[in-house]
Amino acid sequence: MDKFVIEDANLWYGSFQALKSISLNIPEREIVAFIGPSGCGKSTLLKSLNRMNDLVENVRIEGKFLLDGMNIYDKRADSNLLRRRVGMVFQKPNPFPMSVYDNIAYGPRTHGVRGKARLDDIVEKSLRDAGLWDEVSSRLKQSALGLSGGQQQRLCIARSLAVEPEVLLMDEPTSALDPISTGRIEELALSLKKCYTIVIVTHNMQQAARIADKTAFFLLGSMIEYGDTEKIFSNPSDRRTEDYITGRFG
Repeated sequence: MDKFVIEDANLWYGSFQALKSISLNIPEREIVAFIGPSGCGKSTLLKSLNRMNDLVENVRIEGKFLLDGMNIYDKRADSNLLRRRVGMVFQKPNPFPMSVYDNIAYGPRTHGVRGKARLDDIVEKSLRDAGLWDEVSSRLKQSALGLSGGQQQRLCIARSLAVEPEVLLMDEPTSALDPISTGRIEELALSLKKCYTIVIVTHNMQQAARIADKTAFFLLGSMIEYGDTEKIFSNPSDRRTEDYITGRFG
């Protein structure tokens, strides 16, 4: 079962074409990694999946982005509802300057959840799902800015989970973290795919090999190859994929 189906997607920033005829299917409850050198289009494609590119001037998008069969760029599509269904975790942890509790409760409150008992449940469940509850349960009233970098990133994941998304987009979520924190985020991603579809952009090819079910390799705005991660890394079909994976360029 595919969660997202992308058909012949093209994207321009002004006159620059950042995505060229991209078509791929993202299966439900799997981890899909986008790899490739800087500027190849992988983050642009990721942000297209929850219309973050709407916030950028002079963007033009063609093609279909189907979420459960519905085109997210249809004029009747609600971008706020879309971003509730498709959460985003960024490269640098970006906790709000408020308490740990209020960071997690922020999204549910904006969607109309008011009762304290219900919010308490959401906060605890989201932090447990993000593997952070045991570390912060005694610090819920303290500022989230006092957490370590790795804890802040897991807090941002918990904040995304609090509105019960179906898809989690991760844009290089561990690039600012140390190896131990990186390992925790990877373990977390593997545990979360039981319930969520995860798409991760990563420069760390070992990370893609460790956690992704499928991997797509991008170069200069085109998708060169997409398939099962094991095959992409052990027996790629395209020479350019092999050159990138073996470190000949990038």
